[in-house]
Amino acid sequence: MNEPTRRHPAAPEVHQPIPLLMRPAAPAIVQPHTVPSVASVVLPDGRIATGYAIGPFQPEPVAAKPVISRAAVNVALGGVGFLAVCGGLLLLTTFIAALTALVTQLITLAAVLFGGFIVVQVLGAGSHGGGTTINIRKAVIKRNHFRG
Repeated sequence: MNEPTRRHPAAPEVHQPIPLLMRPAAPAIVQPHTVPSVASVVLPDGRIATGYAIGPFQPEPVAAKPVISRAAVNVALGGVGFLAVCGGLLLLTTFIAALTALVTQLITLAAVLFGGFIVVQVLGAGSHGGGTTINIRKAVIKRNHFRG
């Protein structure tokens, strides 16, 4: 039977391109790791594969932790807000107490004035300083007949 012949693959050849040296008109600042290197690989069957080389994965640098944690800042801000609310509540309770005292004084004043008016009316009616006097004579009423 036809059995495919096995070839032992030869080691692949890697060709690195040679950059052209050209003098730029102005000096250019080259950042490291900005332009990846291009690699060419000769495959066993003779084809050439060209591509960018992949570097190892480098994790992002960890940001420095702040000196004061966010939780501490939140607790402090919550405390400031609570103190502001307590101050407002203290003013509110003071206002309510003052309003209650005012209403109580107005009720007391009204009771004193109304009571004084009643006392003047009751005690003032006992004196006969000036008024109309009506004398009623002794009348004899006999059989539904008035004789006066």
